[in-house]
Amino acid sequence: MCGITGIAQFLDRSLSEQRVRNMNNSIAHRGPDAEGLWSNDHCVLGHRRLSIIDTSAQGNQPFHGNNDGMVVVFNGEIYNYLELKQELSAQFTFQTQTDTEVIIAAYKKWGTDCVNHFFGMFAFALWDETKQQLFIARDRLGVKPLYYAQTNEGIVFASELRAILTTGLVEKKIGAAALCDYLRYQTVHAPNTMIDGVLMLMPGHTMTIDAQGMRINRFWDMAENKASLADSISRGAIHQHIEDLLTSSVELRMRADVPFGAFLSGGIDSSIVVGLMSRISEHRVKTFSITFHEKEFDESPYSELIAKKFNTDHTPIQLSANHFLKLIPEALLAMDHPSGDGANTYVVSKVTREAGVKMALSGLGGDEVFAGYDVFKRMKSLESKSWLNNIPHFLRSGAGSALRSLKPSVASEKIATALAQEKIDAAHFYPLTRQVLFDQEIKQLVRSDLSTNKVSELASEIFKLDLPTLSKVSVMEMSTYMQNILLRDADQMSMAHALEIRVPFLDHRLIEYVLAVNDDIKYPHTPKELLTASVGDLIPREIIDRPKMGFTFPWAVWMRNELQSFCEEQLHALEAVSLLDHAAVMDLWKRFTIGDPRITWSRVWPLVVLGHWVKQHDIH
Repeated sequence: MCGITGIAQFLDRSLSEQRVRNMNNSIAHRGPDAEGLWSNDHCVLGHRRLSIIDTSAQGNQPFHGNNDGMVVVFNGEIYNYLELKQELSAQFTFQTQTDTEVIIAAYKKWGTDCVNHFFGMFAFALWDETKQQLFIARDRLGVKPLYYAQTNEGIVFASELRAILTTGLVEKKIGAAALCDYLRYQTVHAPNTMIDGVLMLMPGHTMTIDAQGMRINRFWDMAENKASLADSISRGAIHQHIEDLLTSSVELRMRADVPFGAFLSGGIDSSIVVGLMSRISEHRVKTFSITFHEKEFDESPYSELIAKKFNTDHTPIQLSANHFLKLIPEALLAMDHPSGDGANTYVVSKVTREAGVKMALSGLGGDEVFAGYDVFKRMKSLESKSWLNNIPHFLRSGAGSALRSLKPSVASEKIATALAQEKIDAAHFYPLTRQVLFDQEIKQLVRSDLSTNKVSELASEIFKLDLPTLSKVSVMEMSTYMQNILLRDADQMSMAHALEIRVPFLDHRLIEYVLAVNDDIKYPHTPKELLTASVGDLIPREIIDRPKMGFTFPWAVWMRNELQSFCEEQLHALEAVSLLDHAAVMDLWKRFTIGDPRITWSRVWPLVVLGHWVKQHDIH
């Protein structure tokens, strides 16, 4: 786990080297163990290292091949590097114990197809002297980020957006489409970013840069690569194969040469990860839980139950809600790309790293893969409500308006919006499920034509695929909320503390298989029933049947009291964004402060975050 930077096809080598040094410095938090820079007449590559596998100086980067003209900078982990190393050893003499060297060996054997052999999370750039080309790749699920921009002075890329901003090669200008996307969904969906002209390489894609220019290709797609299951396969066989895949995933992600552990909330996902780690490990697993003085936020009874069951070396880290509150401004300073979420991950990562752990396994992704959210049941239920389309549109729209007036709330607004659509089906309803601000509100805030809804575009494609309904929802959740909020926040907030997070539920083999399971077997009659049935009695029923909690802090109270002046300061910073109508922004804030039920804290907080980010990075 590290940070990479680079510029290709530059005009001035010396100036580009200095720019890459500046980029390296801006992401020093990602890699405090070492830094490096390499250049030739075609590209400059930079690196910051957080050593996890082979912590010796031999693993420092940019990493050179065996006098073969290949140089690579790499962020992430290739979990199956030992198996690949054995497969490639007859043709390649390895000099180190790193997984980085395996990337070069795999590239020499398979060329750009090497990415299909990697199990892991990665973003890397490899210079091939023989072909005179730079090859860049990003992992299948987008666990590791890769930002880039085509400029007049070269193609610049980095692990963080802030690094690209330090080069001065892109204007610090917010795009109208990105702003509308952010206001809708508290994030900007890749490949776009908040900055006009800066993009993300999409998950499962590669980029090749040479004399012919830049080309981007896709090497993996979760829907297209789903497994093929025979209709005759038994439920028991499916459960067994899922358990085998999960066990393999956890085992691969336990490879490290530094102290590591696992986040343990006491929920289903983290409990299963810890249970499987305990089965595999010869030593007691280190587990870390955040506990709170306030019982309404505290999950310690559940995490302690799991810690005791598996005899883990458990560290409960007790905070108070007030302590968490004080860390919020600090978390926003660490934010590379604006997000309406993320503060929770920052706090958990901070206290875990301070406990001496350099890498931790997480249960992230379990809800998306195994139908853990309420949206899965709602979308399945929608299949039986096609009769709503037989009701004249004006009647449906009128009923929605009446509900909006009689019971003003965010939920009522979503129902009214759904009823007012020309067609009621999954493709039209899904985009509303995670929408924060509605289009009529965004029109008041943004001085621009409302852009196309990216989630709607994706939904119109995904819900046409030959997949079970619940799998379609999984693809949507992983392609939107998970990739663009959860994974981005996990990366930027954990790396702010030089902590690596690994996510066993996002093993591509597991996802390909579970997407092929039909709805009859996958439907969550009990929480994540397919997952819990697959691991048998690994975790107790108290964990499976417990109420879902998470961080349910009193954000609304804080924002109207302790954080009020802080919030107002950030909102005033949005005056620098000419696309926004500042009077409309402050009117939204006023409606929140006086308790308008239609303006919840989660609809205002993304604007507070954006204001802080704009001010911090001098964005206009």
